[in-house]
Amino acid sequence: MTKPTPPLLDRTFANGLRVVAEPMPWLATVSLTLMLGVGSANDPDDGVGCAAILSEWLQRGAGGRDARAHAAALDALGVRRGGGVGRETLSLSAAFLRHDAEAVLPLVADMVRAPGLHDDTFEGVRALALQDLAATYDDPSQRAGEALVEAYFASPHGRSAYGQREHLERLGADAVRAEARSRLGPAGAVLAVAGGFEAERFMALLEDAFGSWSGSTRPLPEPRRREPGQHSVHADTAQVHIAMATPVVGLDDPGWYPQQLALAVLDGNMGARLFSEVREKRGLVYSVSASTRVVRGHAYLAARAGTTPERAAETVEVLAAEIRRLREGVEPDEFARAGVQLRASVVMSGEASGARAGRLASDVMQLGRPRLLAEVDAALAALRLEDVNTHLAGVPEPRFTTVTLGPVLERAAVAS
Repeated sequence: MTKPTPPLLDRTFANGLRVVAEPMPWLATVSLTLMLGVGSANDPDDGVGCAAILSEWLQRGAGGRDARAHAAALDALGVRRGGGVGRETLSLSAAFLRHDAEAVLPLVADMVRAPGLHDDTFEGVRALALQDLAATYDDPSQRAGEALVEAYFASPHGRSAYGQREHLERLGADAVRAEARSRLGPAGAVLAVAGGFEAERFMALLEDAFGSWSGSTRPLPEPRRREPGQHSVHADTAQVHIAMATPVVGLDDPGWYPQQLALAVLDGNMGARLFSEVREKRGLVYSVSASTRVVRGHAYLAARAGTTPERAAETVEVLAAEIRRLREGVEPDEFARAGVQLRASVVMSGEASGARAGRLASDVMQLGRPRLLAEVDAALAALRLEDVNTHLAGVPEPRFTTVTLGPVLERAAVAS
């Protein structure tokens, strides 16, 4: 059972900012996630990487304070903060003691309502973005994952969240500031907070801090998928890294929870099918995994594996076969084990306010509404084996987008 909490507050301020607050009164801390619809998918066509630069530049001075002064003000209050960017969202996060909220919230809000974006910090921020992009090329598994998304999406969702090197190198401070003015508005943004606060008073503090925020926004494109197929990326590596994707149902579909339980059967622990069938029994891979990924309006299953060049073609075949085999249903022991695992993860996620704030923000962005832990737990608890197997029996035959990264290989004999 999940821990009972006071009611969740869900409001939209006059400026369009959606605010979701979940009290966790047993905590002395508060966590905050501010999520904006800013990512590589709505970067300008000739400036892919603007969002990546902004995610760091927003944290380098704000509210009339330079980078050093703003950081010092947050440090003096013991604030732990961070940020990140994806294909559809840019996020800022903070965690602090609840009795410091009145002092902390304006400092966090300044990062979007009055960002510094100073010339003297731009080159360092751009250099950091270029380093982050370069790091993806040093990690073959991550590089294969990036290549998979590029091959899977026909829409700008295929762009890397890290940007494109040639664009990052030519972007200037004025161009990125112009992007900030046209994209960093409150309409469509989500502010999620979780922790030890009294809801109404804290909501008033949030409105004082963020209510004056204004600015324009840019819509995100609709996701569009390419025709499935196989793609080979040559890399000077000793191993072959495999990445595969196929569409699945989204968060708003009744089949979401049966699907998540089936995924836990596929890859949830050392007894799951991918580990036991692909690695343990056949010895094909040294690593294998699968997960569901979601963008607004589309979800897909992404599977990854690492193997030797000699076993790459067979690994692709077996990995695809195991994903297809899910349509035949799961066994009672698999169902029971996966159900316990998923419900335990729900309970554990409710213990950390930072994870909870991030999940609330993501739910509103992806689903249009927050999900209480009790709702998720109840949906999982209500699942029956026949529910899962009925859903799986109705799943269309998977059609895979497949990427292999490594030495030049013979084309793997897997139907797309």
